[in-house]
This record gives sequence, C-alpha cells and structure tokens, in this order.
Amino acid sequence: MLTAAEVRGLRSLRDKKHREELGLFAVEGEKAVREALAAKFSFEEIYATEAWRGDRTQYVTSEEMARLSHFPMPSSVFAVGRLRRAELPEGALGQGLTLALDGVQDPGNVGTLLRIADWFAVDRVLLSPDCADLFSPKVLQASAGSFARVAAHTGELALLLAGVAVPVLGCDLDGTDVHALPPLRDAVIVIGSEGRGLSPAVARLVTLRVTIPRFGGAESLNAAVAAAVVCDNLRRPR
Repeated sequence: MLTAAEVRGLRSLRDKKHREELGLFAVEGEKAVREALAAKFSFEEIYATEAWRGDRTQYVTSEEMARLSHFPMPSSVFAVGRLRRAELPEGALGQGLTLALDGVQDPGNVGTLLRIADWFAVDRVLLSPDCADLFSPKVLQASAGSFARVAAHTGELALLLAGVAVPVLGCDLDGTDVHALPPLRDAVIVIGSEGRGLSPAVARLVTLRVTIPRFGGAESLNAAVAAAVVCDNLRRPR
C-alpha cells in the first residue's frame, strides 16, 4: 500500500518545479510505458494494477492509481524515470536532420512532434526554453513512448542555429513549395509556435522558407501536421 507521502510525491511530478527538485518524471499509459520499455528505457519504478500485463516494481489498487494519476482517467500503469537532460554534441547540427521547435507550447503538439521525429528517423529534436517541458506528463503521453528513442535537447535556438552550414527550413505561406524540394540528408526544420509562428531571432537564421500548398480555406495547419508533411517530403525518394 502506498503511503500518503508517496502519493503526494508521485502526484507532484505533474509540476516542472518538483520534477527538477526530485530529478524524476512520470509516464502514464500502457502504450507509452510499453513502447519505452521496448526501447530499453530503464524506469526507476513501475506502479501497476492487476490490469497491466507487464513487469512492475509495485502493485497498486485501482483506487490508489486514481489517487496518484495525473489524468482524469487513470491507466493501469504509472512509471517513474530519472530526469536526464543531454547536452547537444558540438557540431551535431551539421549532419543529419534536426527538428527545431521554436516556442511550441501545446504539450500535445510537442509530444506528437517527438512521435513524428521518431517515425521519420530525425536525428534530433531541439526545443527552445519556452516550449512545453519535454518531461511533462501530457508531452510524454502524446509521444506514445517515442521520447525514449528520440534525442531531444533544450536550448536557445538563435544561438544553436547561428553559423549552421546546412539548410535551415522555416514554414511560411509565401515560401517555396515543399513538394519541389529535393530529398535532404542534412537540414534543420524549424517549427514555430501555434500563435505567432517563428520568433524574430530564429526567423533571421532561416535560409529557405517553404510552404505546404493550400487547396481549401483553412487559415493554417497544426504545427505537428506541418512538420509531418515537411519531413515526408525530405525523406521521399525522387
């Protein structure tokens, strides 16, 4: 049985401040936990009810799971991982594909973008400091386990992208048709925030603006949808 103090500690991981203080984060949901385990991610603890068909470190009742869960509808498993933020290796942006998130604040979008990076084997994801936190419960759940396979780094994009020799692509309504681009092995794809697009400091570093042709009347595309279309075109053989 979980003590009241243990429940409070696990529930506190929904807040970034407490995650940083404790050096821990939580992942909920059978799909996210199962995929992370399949990617050989090592959790500190796995709390699970009888409904969970997998390894656990501690059995909890459905009532206990409802108390510690971060979501209105608790799942059968609640896993705790050690918080690790990897440094970006020097010169890494000069090779491979990089997905750079410039102020993407919706956790669902950030998690989905990690999933997209995983699907297209993007080499790394960069997050500006004003993005939704990489280890927030909603980001991790939306990533469906891809957080365990994708190399993700947080830093000031304007500093990291300055002097990068590979093409830096930014989505813009007046840009070049993305379908006309050749496949690129090395490039940075910048995705702006849902409300304001690219920040001025990052926009100045974009070397090629690209657009996804619009055939209907929608004003814009969701950030994750736009990223998927661009990644698909860069990976597509011509």
